[in-house]
Amino acid sequence: MLTYIKESIEELRNNVSLPPKAESSNLMVIVAVFSILFALATWGVDTVLSKLIRVYFNDVLN
Repeated sequence: MLTYIKESIEELRNNVSLPPKAESSNLMVIVAVFSILFALATWGVDTVLSKLIRVYFNDVLN
C-alpha cells in the first residue's frame, strides 16, 4: 500500500500537467452551464411525473 501511494505521488509530480488558467476557466463555465441544464431537466421531469402521479391517484381514489 505504501508503494502504491509513493508511486501515485511520483506520477502526479512528474506526469500530470495542469491546463492553462484560461482553458480552466472556459471548462469551468462549460461544466457550470451543463450542470444547470441538467438540474433544470431533472426538475422538469420530476414536476411532470409528480403531476401525472397526482392525477392518477386522484382519479383512482375518487
